[in-house]
Amino acid sequence: MPHNKLYYGDNLEVLRKYVRDETIDLCYIDPPFNSKRNYNQIYNNIGGEDRAQAQAFVDTWTWDAHANDCFEQILDNANGVQTRHSIELIRGLDKVLGRGSLFAYLVSMNVRIAEICRVLKPTGSFYLHCDPTASHYLKLICDGIFVAGGGSTKMKLFGNVNQRIATRKISFPM
Repeated sequence: MPHNKLYYGDNLEVLRKYVRDETIDLCYIDPPFNSKRNYNQIYNNIGGEDRAQAQAFVDTWTWDAHANDCFEQILDNANGVQTRHSIELIRGLDKVLGRGSLFAYLVSMNVRIAEICRVLKPTGSFYLHCDPTASHYLKLICDGIFVAGGGSTKMKLFGNVNQRIATRKISFPM
């Protein structure tokens, strides 16, 4: 993997295709917030009123084929990135939340966070930017992946619920 390379696209595909285990010092993600809104880019018409728009991204989630595929990837754990705890957490959330928009968002995030854990160096840090509507669920997912992973994997939280940092080099009091 080349140093200092920027990839544009779905981070799950990039992580799986191009990033080897324990090679990353720092990973920051600012995923969609599950705001249930669509966002548009407005183009500036110099000298006139802004009229042109294009869809930037959709932040609505539904239980569809993609969500079901993520769910199956977690339960099957074919690539070995899920912990026993993260699998059980997802099974429990399935029973509690049901297969709606929130759960679709969480399974999509889970597969990405598990891959991020795989690529982080033992001294690496992970920053997850999220909003309060799903932060408590995302913290549970991070706990299941980082804290319950065993070995030297530990997590320490900094800041408010919108600013979570998972790091492997700081011990977490048990």
